[in-house]
Parts: sequence; C-alpha cells; structure tokens
Amino acid sequence: MFNLTKKHSIEYYESSLLNGCDFLTHAFCTRIGGASEEDYASLNISFKEGDMESRVLQNWHRLSMAFAVPIDQFLTLNQVHGDDIFVIKPFGDYYPADGTPDYDAIVTTRNNLAICIKTADCVPVLIADREKKIIASVHAGWKSTALEITAKVIRLLMDKYHCSPQDILAAIGPSIGQCCFEVDAATADNFLTKKNNEDFLFPGTRPNKWMVDLPEANRSQLTGCGIPEENIDVSGLCTSCRQDLFFSHRGSGGITGRQVNFIMLKGETPCRVLTVGNEYPSIQ
Repeated sequence: MFNLTKKHSIEYYESSLLNGCDFLTHAFCTRIGGASEEDYASLNISFKEGDMESRVLQNWHRLSMAFAVPIDQFLTLNQVHGDDIFVIKPFGDYYPADGTPDYDAIVTTRNNLAICIKTADCVPVLIADREKKIIASVHAGWKSTALEITAKVIRLLMDKYHCSPQDILAAIGPSIGQCCFEVDAATADNFLTKKNNEDFLFPGTRPNKWMVDLPEANRSQLTGCGIPEENIDVSGLCTSCRQDLFFSHRGSGGITGRQVNFIMLKGETPCRVLTVGNEYPSIQ
C-alpha cells in the first residue's frame, strides 16, 4: 500500500512494504512543495527541461532539508532508457569506468547515499534486500522495460550478492498507467515475445494501436525472478491522469518537469558523493 505524507512543504508517497525496514529512508515524491512555476510547478528537480536553474537548485535544497539528507548525498545519473546498472562500492570515490555515466539503475550497499530516479511517466522501482541490506533504484521507461531491466537488477542481486528472492522487497511507484499509455505497433512488437504479455499488452481502441501496462510488466519481471507476490507493492497511480500530483511528459505534451524517487540506507558511515555528469553544474 502507498500512503501520501508530507515533510515541510514536500508531499510524497511511501510504500508500507518498504516502511517495514527501519534501516531505510525512501520517497516517491510528487510535484508539490517546490519553488518552480508554470509548466514546472512546483518541485521540479531537473535542470535539463528548461526550468530556471535557481529554482531547481532551491527545490533540491527544500528536498534536502525535508529529509535531513545533505544535498550532495542525492545521486542522480543520466538516464538513457537502456538496461545498464551502476554498482556503487561501499566506500571510496566512484566514477563509471569508461567515463560515460549513462545508466538506468543503481545498486549499492553504501550508507547515507540517496540513489535517485527522475520520472515524468516512466516507472520508478525501488528495491531492498531486508536481510543483506542492499538497495537498488530502477528507471523503467518502455524501452528499459522491454529490455527487462528490473529482472536484470534482481538477477544481479542474486548472482553477485547471493540475495534470496524471499528477502527482496520491491515498490513500483507512480507512472503512466495502462489507461493512458497508447503505443504504435512497432513499439508493441517489443513486448509481444515477453512471457505473460497478455497481462500487460492489450489491443487499443484505434487501428494499429496498443495499450501497455508498464507497472504490470515490471511486476511480472519481479515474479518471474521468484519474488513473492506479497513482497511487491504497486502504487496504482497514473502520472498522466494525476497531473495535479505528478509531472507527466505525455500528458503535458512534452514540456514539464521531473519528480524524484529515492531510497537510502541509513547509517553513520561518512559518505563522500561525487556527482556524476553535469546534472548539477552549480553545486559540484
């Protein structure tokens, strides 16, 4: 179950499933509580969409104050709609080996590092192993979903960290729903070969159009990896339907901001974060 709550001006959703882990902090933020205006009102966290840099920076400061997390301990990457995973070591500085920070998932055992996913219709998936205390954040747009990025993250947790499916919890946050995500036949072809596609791919009401349920497609990847149904929490919130609460790229016609979704392991270990890429040109 997802519950709407508020810290200072920031309104956000929490998963009751993840709330059962006292070693975690997490949030699926709404667009409410920031300083941005007009198309970007109000908690836009992206510098790249056309919003005023000073307002975006103020939004990050509000987020930092609300959750008592230093601003340099929020980590975002360049999300490129692929299936590459950024694995962060517990200690030390880190940069991608090839110098290109193009990833759509983050996995870490590092304390005090809020690993973030930016969304405006794509599916945010926050994952935690409640025994080994490993976390992951996943950005699953339709391309990454078709590449089965969520399943790839789960397999990495099981293979690299020897996680048990019974211990893995996953919360699938607000995103565009089946009600609003109409695609053409070429896009639908990417899902036709997927197992159980009849659960998340449906004929549209117009010729050569299909409706895709991206949250269900990602939930199917989780159960396909052996994650129990009771270990999966789905928000059921459509970002396009609820533009009063969320930014929606499709619903807005492409001019809009981005909300942030994050998960963090609590701890006392000092954490030095180096922002990757040029997302924060003024605060590195």
